Formats: sequence, C-alpha cells, structure tokens
Amino acid sequence: MSNSATHLQPSPWPALAYDEWRDTYATLHRWTQIVGKIRLVQTPWVNHSWHVPFYVTARGLTTSPIAQASRIFEIEFDFVDHQLRIKTAEGRTETLRLAPRAVADFYQELFARLQTLGLDISIRTTPSEIPDATPFDRDWTHAAYDEEQVTRFWHALVQADRVFKAFRSRFIGKCSPVHFFWGSFDLAVTRFSGRRAPPHQGGVPNLPDWVAREAYSHEVSSCGFWPGGEAIPYPVFYAYAYPEPQGFKTAPLRPAAARYDTTVGEFILPYDQVRQAASPDATLLEFLQSSYEAAADLGRWDRPALEQRE
Repeated sequence: MSNSATHLQPSPWPALAYDEWRDTYATLHRWTQIVGKIRLVQTPWVNHSWHVPFYVTARGLTTSPIAQASRIFEIEFDFVDHQLRIKTAEGRTETLRLAPRAVADFYQELFARLQTLGLDISIRTTPSEIPDATPFDRDWTHAAYDEEQVTRFWHALVQADRVFKAFRSRFIGKCSPVHFFWGSFDLAVTRFSGRRAPPHQGGVPNLPDWVAREAYSHEVSSCGFWPGGEAIPYPVFYAYAYPEPQGFKTAPLRPAAARYDTTVGEFILPYDQVRQAASPDATLLEFLQSSYEAAADLGRWDRPALEQRE
C-alpha cells in the first residue's frame, strides 16, 4: 500500500434508523418526561415553556440546575456511562443505571433516590404529547434500552446542537436557546418576528390548549431535529412558520431534498441527506437559512432589524 494512502475517519454524524430503536425510543421518551416534569414543577414559568427543556452536554442531556427552596439540584442523563445522575449543590449524588427496565420501575427508583437526597417532589404522571396516556407509575410495558442506539441518538443530537448554535448566532432578535423538548422529543431553536400571532388552535395530545397558545403567542420561524415517529418513520430536520404565511409550503427551499410534508405541516429534510452530504454542516445550515428566509420574507419580517450583519 502506498505511504500516501489515507485512513478514512468515521463520520461524526452517526447512522440512526427509527425502526432499529423504536422500542428503546418509546421507553427513553417516557423516562425523559418523568425527569422533565420534575424540572417543570420546580421551575418558575418562562415564556413559551422555556423553563422545561433539557440541554445537550458532552455526556448526554441535563436539566440544568433546579431549585427547591434554597437548595439546588441537577439531573443528567449520562449516555456515555448510561446512568441517570442526580447531583446536589451540597456535593451529594445518587445514580440510577440506564438499562432495560420498565417505565414504572424507573419512576419508582428515581423518586426513591430523590427522597434519599431529601427532595420531596411529586409530578403529574400522565405522559405529555403522547396518545398513549398510561401513567408512568403503571407503565410496565415500555422496558427496552439499547445502549448503542441511545449513543447514536445522542451523537446525532451533539452534531445538530452544534450547527443549530451557529445558526442561532446570526439572529439578534428574540430567539430561543437551542433546547431539547421532552414532550415532543426533539431538539429545537426558534426565532421571533416580535409581532403577536393569532391564537393557536391547540389539539396536541395530552397537552392543555392554553400551553400551546402561550407557546405560539408570537410569530415564529422554528426548526429542529426529530428522530422520527409513526407519521414520518425516519429521522428528519424540520422547519415551520407560525402563522404559516401564504406561499410558504411551495417556497423553494435548499437543498433540493427538502420538501413540505402535508402530514405534519412542516418542511422536512431527511437526516440521512445531511449525514451523507459532502459537507453536513453546510447542507444543514442551507436548510435552516432558506426555511427562515421563506418564513421571514413571506411573513414580511423586519429582517434588517433582526439579523446579525457582518
């Protein structure tokens, strides 16, 4: 072999097939909701439910610090060692192993660990944004956990989070953090025009309509990464506008593989189109930017006042 031969490095964008981890996904989704509801009940309300999501870390997903009176604690999903870690500001830690186990079993042990730390907390046990409303403490059906598939999912989140943050930096108007919503199980970032929007119709399964109306109280251009589901059984990047301006669904987005999906009412770009591109970062940024431009131009946003100029 020639000394000039190069060794191909594995792509940082992992393969991720919905069908291969469907059961693990369903279990992990419910675990994240249990932890997310702990943050929800302990955190002051922030507009658009920004007080509830998780954030991507170098090891998984974190709640960030949560207060209980004058005490502070944090809960982290560690997808490197596959542990759930509860840490307090006093230096105490309780750990749960992430492994095949029923949602009800996970729920019971987590709240027992919280009690051990002196954290007396209760949550509403009905899942959010999931048609199957089996309470967490009675869900003995969902019990799958495949470490490799979870690691792949987390690595996909790491890459998406990195590119989303670069995209977010271009905007100086009101913009959300890049955050992971455990209700819909997606990583998202949302830009705002600054104008009020018409009331949202609601109708999200197991989510009060007033929450949806508050989340969409103002005009938005939003994008994100979703690992797939029954409606679209493969991972996708998505983009939408609310309210959707006339002509949006037929706007010519880039790259060419992007299309408007009438089932979900959003533009989608298959994750594999990004992962397999010569430049995944550039391909994804092109999708994010062109979807925003379509929403902002057709919606007549004041772009010069909202965008970072070099």
